[in-house]
Amino acid sequence: MAADTELVLLGVIGAAHGIKGEVRIKAFTGDPLAIADYGPLSDEAGRRFEIADIRPAKEVVVARLKGVTSREAAESLAGVKLFVSRDKLPLVEDEDEFLQADLIGCTVVAPDGVILGAVTAVANYGAGDLLDIAMPDGRSVLMPFTKAFAPRIDVTARRIEAEPPEGLFEVDDDK
Repeated sequence: MAADTELVLLGVIGAAHGIKGEVRIKAFTGDPLAIADYGPLSDEAGRRFEIADIRPAKEVVVARLKGVTSREAAESLAGVKLFVSRDKLPLVEDEDEFLQADLIGCTVVAPDGVILGAVTAVANYGAGDLLDIAMPDGRSVLMPFTKAFAPRIDVTARRIEAEPPEGLFEVDDDK
């Protein structure tokens, strides 16, 4: 892969599963099983991983990676981030749909132009997407990712104009 190719994080290998080299993977694809559809994945060092078999589990998928045949080999991969080249991802056709990779790193700006922070992750705990925003003072807040709270998004400019819920970015002096 060329050094200037943009990589997108699709998942993270977790714990080993069983004794035959399977691993748990936290997938960041809309359908967790779809992580296997992108072909070979790579880590930050450029190592390639091919998913030979995949099945759903509770919060993750369980996968057999080509060449990983023992529990010890699987254990050595815990924490490895799995990437794919950006050009392997489908184009987003709906102007109100975004890839998580496009949102991470965007500056979040209040209606008055004050910088609120930067998106570090997109989470979903079952009630909808949340932007994890690192504030300049080091705190982190979760803001609902809805049209009401993030009405204007310019992925090219890496900017999200937010109208956050009242008090979300306020300092709680009582703590």
